[in-house]
Amino acid sequence: MDRGLSRARTRGFTLLEIMVALAVFATLAAAVLSASQYVLKQTGAVEERLFAAWLADNHLNELRLQPGLALGQQQRVVHMDRRDWLLRQHISASTDPRLLKVDVDVSLSGREQTLHRATGWIPDRHE
Repeated sequence: MDRGLSRARTRGFTLLEIMVALAVFATLAAAVLSASQYVLKQTGAVEERLFAAWLADNHLNELRLQPGLALGQQQRVVHMDRRDWLLRQHISASTDPRLLKVDVDVSLSGREQTLHRATGWIPDRHE
């Protein structure tokens, strides 16, 4: 049996090859981690905007069912999805005297940033 042939079969990876492989793996792992953090952050923001849109639409529909609406601004806190949401409504006269214009802004309680703004027109039942 040839000694060179048996050494070639038992020869493993060199330290340099292992270090290069680890460097490549570490770079890929860092890129994947960074991308997953970005996706999680974006998912949270989309979820907040979705809940805010639901709350605004629900609030507009609740206002449509009320018999008489007073002009002006009001705000209330609503609890949904283990969070408190601030709903600000502004009811004003529209160009059509039979309608009232309603603007609803939704944000997380304690934050100034509006996540969703909805506008609707509701029949003025005082007419």
